[in-house]
Amino acid sequence: MTSAISQVPLSELPMDNWMGNLPSALWDTPLCYMAIPGSHNAITYCLDKNDRSPVDLTQPDMLQKLDKYMKPIIRPFVYKWAIAQESCIREQLDCGVRYCDLRIAHRPNDSSNDLYFYHGVYTTMTVEKVLKEIREWLDVHPKEVVILSFSHFLDLNQELHTLLVSTIKSVFDSKLCPRMERVTLQTLWSQGHQVIVSYEDNIANWHRELWLHIPYWWANKCKAEALIEEFERRKQNGRPGGFFVTGINLTEDLKYICSHPTESLKDVVMSTYPMLLSWVKQQQPGSNTGSLNIIAGDFVTGSQFIPTVIALNENLLNRTIIPEP
Repeated sequence: MTSAISQVPLSELPMDNWMGNLPSALWDTPLCYMAIPGSHNAITYCLDKNDRSPVDLTQPDMLQKLDKYMKPIIRPFVYKWAIAQESCIREQLDCGVRYCDLRIAHRPNDSSNDLYFYHGVYTTMTVEKVLKEIREWLDVHPKEVVILSFSHFLDLNQELHTLLVSTIKSVFDSKLCPRMERVTLQTLWSQGHQVIVSYEDNIANWHRELWLHIPYWWANKCKAEALIEEFERRKQNGRPGGFFVTGINLTEDLKYICSHPTESLKDVVMSTYPMLLSWVKQQQPGSNTGSLNIIAGDFVTGSQFIPTVIALNENLLNRTIIPEP
């Protein structure tokens, strides 16, 4: 049955149930050909401001050294540039996010097996608590599907990986979609699946409920023009097979941070969104070459990012989709 509101522009669908309200013509479209809004560093809204652990090794060398010797001065800068989302996970999902970039860590000198998220510093919320919040949200949104990407594991040994996988299975249970060649909303709905888990570790090879790591196109540019130019270059070489992410998140380098002491990552992101979203509107999902799939960004609930990405799926309504291999 076609949704009662399927005739309205896709950007005007209720964001908390936009998948369930898509026109029936899109129900059999492979999800890897659809435009899906994603959240880069999704769980950075709850960074631990009392954390005194060393800045993680993914940060610039100079920032690590300064943090070691000048922590009271450097930490405020770290927080301003480490927070990539201000809305909690429920709010992000309510606003239409359907892909979450999750960076997992075990705190140094922590005798427990608790795992956290991190981006420069660690979060206050554990991984298990956030996953349970996602599960509760899915229970009341039975036609919505989320893609969770677990990656950038920091200080996880094999035992902790095994524990994390066990937690994922326990929390989501039958909602987990096992690896399959063709994934559509119709297929997922018929089987009661709502969660696709991408896992960036070899342990994924031994669990059919875990999908292999979904590629993430990262331009590593600090200006919007350079980011767009890099993605246009990559598009010329065709798209990866299956799911993939285009991250329109800019790179903050230490030189820029130090020369703009009163700014934050949010200031930079919001000032560049008009140009970035103008580029996003030009994208054409649904073809084997030159098209985008998941598009992830920072501060995704504070702009028109999500409805802009969802609206791209209108281009699919009259297009024949090439089947997945």
